[in-house]
Amino acid sequence: MRVHASDRLERLPISGYHRMLFAIIGLAFLFDNLDLAMMTYLLGSIKAEFGLSSAEAGLLGSASFVGMALGAISSGALADRFGRKPLFQVSMIIWGVGSYLCSTATDPLTLGIYRFVLGVGMGMELPLAQTLLSEFIPTKQRGRYLAWMDGNWPIAFISAGLLAYVVLPSYGWRTMFLLGALPAFFLFVVRQYVPESPRWLESRGRHDEASAIVDKIEHNVQRRLKLDRLPPVISTPSRVISNFGWAALWAPNFRMRTVTALGLWFFALLGFYGLTTWIGALLQQSGYDVTKSVLYTVYISLGGIPGFLWAGWAVEHWGRKPTCIATLVGGALMVVLYGYVAISNLGLVALFASGFFMQFFLFGMWCVLYSYTPELFPTQVRAFGCGLSSTFGRIGSLIGPAVVGFILPVAGQAGVFSLGAACFVCAALVVLCFGIETRGRSLEEIESADTSADIAVAQPAAILRTDSSEAR
Repeated sequence: MRVHASDRLERLPISGYHRMLFAIIGLAFLFDNLDLAMMTYLLGSIKAEFGLSSAEAGLLGSASFVGMALGAISSGALADRFGRKPLFQVSMIIWGVGSYLCSTATDPLTLGIYRFVLGVGMGMELPLAQTLLSEFIPTKQRGRYLAWMDGNWPIAFISAGLLAYVVLPSYGWRTMFLLGALPAFFLFVVRQYVPESPRWLESRGRHDEASAIVDKIEHNVQRRLKLDRLPPVISTPSRVISNFGWAALWAPNFRMRTVTALGLWFFALLGFYGLTTWIGALLQQSGYDVTKSVLYTVYISLGGIPGFLWAGWAVEHWGRKPTCIATLVGGALMVVLYGYVAISNLGLVALFASGFFMQFFLFGMWCVLYSYTPELFPTQVRAFGCGLSSTFGRIGSLIGPAVVGFILPVAGQAGVFSLGAACFVCAALVVLCFGIETRGRSLEEIESADTSADIAVAQPAAILRTDSSEAR
């Protein structure tokens, strides 16, 4: 009987090797998000330089999301066919080139085209990062590590803001894009130290290659932890998936999971980017100058740091589904409160406090998205499923800033914040009605589980499964 690479990976204790993979993939994820976050701080300056209307600025802000939608769905399908690692490296090249080209733009049309190219690279990398990391980290720590990886998003958001605060007044937004291109050289570190996913290799019938990579990982873990022997391998039955691509995602057992992922990403990102792309510009509209609006946005974003740390704890103690619903509903409430404070001009302390808690929940939401989504799909189509989910999210991201640009002159800031809150409530309802619990299960166990039963008894089953595994 063949011993599966997945079972060998699952029984490994967390070691410095896993943390090294996490650091490398997480840094690449951070650099990608740095480019993505820049538009929040630069849109006001770009709008002023080119004399754009609110609607035109919203369309420009959405340009990268068109590219992200295309990049996400194409990279997922290609990664399931050609491998996670090569596509991950290609994505870094594309967003590096795209960011450099943005620094050379002399008119809004050219900038929009270059933002599209940048978006293709970003859209390719983000779902690949979550797919790749999920296939290396054992079950007991998988949710936490995936949540922590997305914790790089608030760090990137804050870093982009601090960089804009220093660079933007003296050197302009083009220099920001130029600096954003430099981390693409990090791909050489990825190439050297990140292996191909053994789970993917095995799903393609390349068992010898998968086994050779796991041999090296086992040796590395054993050496780092100074173990005489590794824990025994416990075989887990896994379902054989004969379909690939669309057919597998919409097969009866995975259909509700696909609906959950697509609906969650669409509504969550429509609300998030509809708000965050415009936060700096909204503050400027309220009378704050460029420098202060950038700095105030950074202060508010600090709430994302405890938000992702809490989410990393909650997904392993509460479960993915309740944590996801809690962050979405909490985010909706805080968006309404922040909007009321901002519109009523209740002062900086109230603005920072409400904004801090808004970002606490919204960045926590991101962490759950990235820990939950790859667990919903089988290995053969995990990258495609994550990419398709991200694509639906990018469609929402595309719609969000553009819709805000049209709503703002008509309904004012109250309409903008109401739209964001409504989107988060819709996302929470999708998860509540169709989501399953995945906490405490290996990827192969989730793959083989019955979806209809999971929706009915997901949380108790996950708790029992986790408790029994910890008792062992």
